[in-house]
Amino acid sequence: MALDTGTEALARLAEEHVDHRFKGLPPDAAGLTVAELAAQRRNLFTGGFTTPVLALSAERLEHNLRLMETYAARHGLAFAPHGKTSMAPQLFHRQLAHGAWGITLAVPHQVWVARAHGIGRIFLANELVDAAALRRLAAELDADPDFRFVCYVDSVRGVELMDAALAEAGAGRPVDVVVELAAGEGARTGVRTEAECAAVADAVAAAPTLRLAGVAGYEGEVPDADPEKVHAWLRRLVALAVDFDKAGRFTGLDEIVLSAGGSAWFDAVADVFAEVPDLSVPVLKLLRSGAYVSHDDGHYRELTPFNRVPAEGALEPAFRLWSQVVSRPSPEQAFTNAGKRDAAHDLHLPFAQAVRPADGGPERPADGVTVTGLSDQHAWLRTAPGVELEVGDWVGMGLSHPCTSFDKWQLIPVAQADGTVVDYVRTFF
Repeated sequence: MALDTGTEALARLAEEHVDHRFKGLPPDAAGLTVAELAAQRRNLFTGGFTTPVLALSAERLEHNLRLMETYAARHGLAFAPHGKTSMAPQLFHRQLAHGAWGITLAVPHQVWVARAHGIGRIFLANELVDAAALRRLAAELDADPDFRFVCYVDSVRGVELMDAALAEAGAGRPVDVVVELAAGEGARTGVRTEAECAAVADAVAAAPTLRLAGVAGYEGEVPDADPEKVHAWLRRLVALAVDFDKAGRFTGLDEIVLSAGGSAWFDAVADVFAEVPDLSVPVLKLLRSGAYVSHDDGHYRELTPFNRVPAEGALEPAFRLWSQVVSRPSPEQAFTNAGKRDAAHDLHLPFAQAVRPADGGPERPADGVTVTGLSDQHAWLRTAPGVELEVGDWVGMGLSHPCTSFDKWQLIPVAQADGTVVDYVRTFF
């Protein structure tokens, strides 16, 4: 039986009841459904929300979705954004509505979340050797002839484990796999040499439960990456696909999958994939960047390819974490009530950006306010001489690294520029 389009699954999310599971929401909203709360269009700052509370900008979220849709189309790329960034089925479907081919994921649990919410095309950027997960995957493929699934293989041993588990499960459809080319010695996963890639491809050809669908990799792991090194590795990946095609390894396919692309080098992917020669069948040039959906105020603000190609547009950071000053022990120091449980901190500390006075005065820039550390439930702030900051004031902070921002919040308000909350994004980590 084919899955529904996701409409029913998303409707069920809207019928969840607001309760103690969800941080930052108005206490008097307990018992309402998410849809009922959204319909009230409460204001993030005056509608009873409690701190800390993480919000997504409605306008910036839509801008980022549109920008990457346009970018992929302009460069002739199919797009399977990495869903592990948000693990939010509502955002998956918005990405699909903005032209995405499917969703990239990393581990079996994420696949089940996507399938439960109607995602019909999944690229698993990992080798899958767990027998229990492979049994479930076989059942999913057999039950839904429209389900398209592709995953990495990077070893003969992995191919053998996959084949054994799928055969034991009585899989009726072969699983499409792509040989993962490593980004270099000392990089993360992937096959290190072209000769080893051929050996893995030979193993796939000998496994009746698998089908070789293409080649893939992740240029973000190129050691000491710079434009020259990243372009060179991507050309290796393209050459591997060409060599496999000449050797007849893709016979019987309707298309060859060629995939790469994180959030730091997708301009290089666009450059090199534009050079792909004609092969025996059309090539699905699949980009997998995921952090763009919210972007950020640190890591990806610094690394985004749009810094190198400003004529193509610019992503906008969509997250802001609001917390409240709960202690002002000295003129140089203040503490708010958001900490490691609430804010990404693996790449950068949060960035103080705005202050909303407790007395309802106008929002102002957080000039002279710096986040110097995080405890579990406190942010340490240093304040320059003369900075006005009082107990009770709200401090809005930008975050770095979307992947470790989304995962701390199960239900995230989506607020317009004037603070009106128009939606709530449910995450599944």
